[in-house]
Amino acid sequence: MPAREKLAIVVAGTSWDGVWQSERHLAMQLARRMPVLWVDPQMSRLSPLRDPSARRALREDRLRPISDNLLRLTPVTVPGVTRPFLRDVAAREARRAVRRAVDRIGMPVGMIVVASLNDMLDVVPCEASVFYGTDDYVAGARLMGTDPAWLQRSTERQLDLADVVIATSHVLAERWSGHRDDIHVLPNGCDFDRLATADRAPPPDDVDLPGPIAGFLGHMSERIDVGMLDAVAATGASVLLVGPRQPTFEIARLEALFARPNVQWVGAKHFSELPSYLRVIDVGLTPYSQSAFNRASFPLKTLDYLAAGRPVVASDLPAHHWLDTGQVHIARDPEEFARATSALLSSPRSPQTVCECHRVAARNSWEARASELLELGEAPVSAGSAAP
Repeated sequence: MPAREKLAIVVAGTSWDGVWQSERHLAMQLARRMPVLWVDPQMSRLSPLRDPSARRALREDRLRPISDNLLRLTPVTVPGVTRPFLRDVAAREARRAVRRAVDRIGMPVGMIVVASLNDMLDVVPCEASVFYGTDDYVAGARLMGTDPAWLQRSTERQLDLADVVIATSHVLAERWSGHRDDIHVLPNGCDFDRLATADRAPPPDDVDLPGPIAGFLGHMSERIDVGMLDAVAATGASVLLVGPRQPTFEIARLEALFARPNVQWVGAKHFSELPSYLRVIDVGLTPYSQSAFNRASFPLKTLDYLAAGRPVVASDLPAHHWLDTGQVHIARDPEEFARATSALLSSPRSPQTVCECHRVAARNSWEARASELLELGEAPVSAGSAAP
């Protein structure tokens, strides 16, 4: 499809250099259709003192190309961006940075997609502003270490300002419906074309486990029910853990889990490496806890496993029921989680299993989600241009 003549701005909740979250996948898909400006969360001028990898962002042009049709902006602002007064100053500086970048690009803005609580929905004139809500921010206040009252006010501001409000789960849409009744549900997706190649990917050179293998790909943090992983490991099954760990989360329990001879943790990996790790696992694990934050979420990893043709054992979350497939085996407690995993590991994957996994993943691809997002973003334009 030829590039559109108008710019889309994606204001992200995570840096382009970080974990690939929903907004990154959408931005990459949008860039196939129109020019896209990706806006990182604002960075403190002191960030390089704590994070040496941030020095590059300060040395480079703050507005720079990533690929064809895709530019990246890193707003650099005052230190103390989490403190009440300085937070407001940083927000004003970040807004000025975006306006300057848009002036340099010299294109009219068709759509602004804000995937965070950053005050950017009205940063420049546009045809449609979209609040893309990926999480229940208030429910995650403790997880994010942020004042819940500020999160509540910021969420309500986004709901009030946006032309279009999108929630990634029906639970999240329901929680916000008391403030606004025209919320659209756009669940998370998967990079189907990339992950469906898992069986043809080169095997990783750092995995030393006998098959069959149950695998967890993701961040080991407070969102995870370690008891479910413990229960699977206790059966003697090979368990592969791929992803970073939160330094303060369940330190003793995770160390004990990693010490088991049938468990291997290989640390964080780039998204492009995931097909290789998906190749060596036979069952994907999504062991989320039953927190209010998790119940309003839509786990990306579940669709990633399906895209690779792997059946999944997953926590009893509403998003997993919404997928409506027998290839996501839902468990309510650690014992049930372990039993379901053992049952799947004991029988080889059939072509029918792989086909059904692929079918569910393909209809939930990021390409499909980007098309839906564009349709929602064009609706306000159509409504505004209609004759009175």
